[in-house]
Amino acid sequence: MPATRLSKPERVFQYVNLAVITFFCITVLYPFLHVLSVSLSTPSEAIRPGIHLYPKEFTFAAYEQALQTKGIWMGYYNTIFRTVVGTLLSLIVMTMGAYALSKKYLPHRGFYTMFIVITMFFSGGLIPTFLLIRGLGLYDSLWALIIPGLINTFYMLIMRNFFLGLPQELEDSAKMDGAHDFQILFRIVLPISKPILATISLWLAVHHWNEWFQGLIYIQDQSKLVLQIYLRRLIVESSDLETKQLMDQASEQEVVAESVKAAVLMIATLPILVVYPFIQKYFVKGALIGSVKG
Repeated sequence: MPATRLSKPERVFQYVNLAVITFFCITVLYPFLHVLSVSLSTPSEAIRPGIHLYPKEFTFAAYEQALQTKGIWMGYYNTIFRTVVGTLLSLIVMTMGAYALSKKYLPHRGFYTMFIVITMFFSGGLIPTFLLIRGLGLYDSLWALIIPGLINTFYMLIMRNFFLGLPQELEDSAKMDGAHDFQILFRIVLPISKPILATISLWLAVHHWNEWFQGLIYIQDQSKLVLQIYLRRLIVESSDLETKQLMDQASEQEVVAESVKAAVLMIATLPILVVYPFIQKYFVKGALIGSVKG
C-alpha cells in the first residue's frame, strides 16, 4: 500500500515536534557531556571556561584519585543495599496491596482506596515523622531509609489500574482449577505484568539511588552514609575531613578539584544509567497501560 501523504499542517506539526524534542535532548545531554569531558580532561583543560563537549587532552587521573577514597566504596555499598532491598520490598508490598484493591469483591474497597489516596496530599510532617522513626528504633539505621517509604501511593494506584485491565477470565478459570489467591497472583498475574513491574522498579530504583535528604536526617554513623550524602559533602559543603584530604591529594597529583568532582559525579551516575536499557522495552508500555483504566 502507498504511504499516506501528510497534509501541510501535519508536516508543520511534525517539524515543530521534532525541533522541540531535539532541543530538549540537547538540554538533557549537554550537562552530562560537560561533566564527562571535565572528568577526563587534564587540569589545564578542565579549568578552561566555556563549553566542554569532549576532552581535548585525555586522562584518567581524576578517576584514579576518586576511587582511592573509602567514602566512595562505603557510599556505594550502602546505596546499593538501599536500592536493591528497598525496591524489592516496595514491589512486594505494593503489588499485594494493588492486587487486593483491584478486586471488586473486596469489602469496603472504596473506603480503603480513598484512605490510601489521602496520603498523597497529607502527611505527618517532618518533625512527627522524625520522632516516629526514632521511637521505632530505626534512627541511625539503613532501615530508616527503606521502611518508611515502602508504599508509594501514586505507584500503587498505577499498579492497581493495570491489574484492573487484566482479563478476569484468567483468574476465574484458575479458581475453577482450585488455585487460591496467592497462586493466582504469583503464577498467573505477575508473569503477564512484566511491563508495569519493570516500570515501577525503575522509578523506585532511581528514587532510592538519588535520594539524600532522608540520609541527611536519619543517619549519623559515617559508615552508613549513602553515596549521595558523600557527593553533597564533596560538591556542596566541602567540609568533610575526607573530602579535604581528597582535594589535597588531588592537588599534589596534578588533578584539579573540578575534575575530581566531575569524576565522582560520573561514578555515581553511570550505574543507574546502565540499568535503564535492560528494562526500556517495558517502560513505555507499562506507563501507558497502567494509566488507562481507573
